[in-house]
Amino acid sequence: MNAQAPALSFSSSLLTGAEWNDAHVRELFHLATDVKAHPDRYHGALAGRFLAMIFEKPSLRTRVTFEIGIASLGGTAIFLDHANARLGERESIADVGRSLSRWVQGIVARVFSQEALETLAAHASVPVINALSDLYHPCQALADFFTLEEKFGSARGVKLAYIGDGNNVCHSLMIAGARVGAHVRIATPAGYEPNAKVVEAARRDAAATLGTIELFRAPEQAVSGAQAVYTDVWASMGQESEAEARAAIFAPYQVNAALMSHSAPDAIFLHCLPAHRGSEVTSEVMDSPRSIVFEQTENRLHVQKAILLMLLS
Repeated sequence: MNAQAPALSFSSSLLTGAEWNDAHVRELFHLATDVKAHPDRYHGALAGRFLAMIFEKPSLRTRVTFEIGIASLGGTAIFLDHANARLGERESIADVGRSLSRWVQGIVARVFSQEALETLAAHASVPVINALSDLYHPCQALADFFTLEEKFGSARGVKLAYIGDGNNVCHSLMIAGARVGAHVRIATPAGYEPNAKVVEAARRDAAATLGTIELFRAPEQAVSGAQAVYTDVWASMGQESEAEARAAIFAPYQVNAALMSHSAPDAIFLHCLPAHRGSEVTSEVMDSPRSIVFEQTENRLHVQKAILLMLLS
């Protein structure tokens, strides 16, 4: 094992993505590049480390990539299924954090409430990683911009259009985009805009990296000249009862060939998956040469391995 420790000091947890500045993100991407190119260098880097995984929501990519990630680094994942009894119902979140801290070296939590996640981190003495909450999905967005850097050489100055619901993925794309100096353009229906406080904070951070955060109503305006077009499901987990109503409202925001025609000629398409083909995106776009959704999926593994190395080493 020839792994090197991070050159920068990282915050103890990754809860929103805003904890890390542009230099931290650059360091993360540098490490993820090396992890991806030379995985053998990191075998055993986290030997003897245990990772508790608290999941209130179902998962394919997040669970598999974290479990494979920690195992490939020599550690062990302990999966805690909280789908039937949410975090804090059986015992207090504070006590869960205190207890787990006596046994494991890190906690990955995929939860509904950002508040629950932050309470967990406040009472745990080990790093807590947000694997998705109602407000943020930092691991996804970091992997997305890592993927954009692979495609364009640098994400600085890249125009990324996000079309659809102003949800957790949208929030994290703004935060990560601000860190790397990208131009993030968001188009949502009225009433489904991203959280105003997240927008304000991302714009403030983007000013330091010469990036921008713009909000639009018309998807064609956001996509115009964009080098990357991104969408997500119209109804997230926990919003199933709204799915039918949202389908009618979001129909004009479908990413299809007609909308992609407004983007740059070499624009690429991204989606965090799972995708509802025929709803937020057509199969024609999903399966086209422009689509890099499975490159994103692969890079979740490499970026999350780098996150684990940053926080658990």
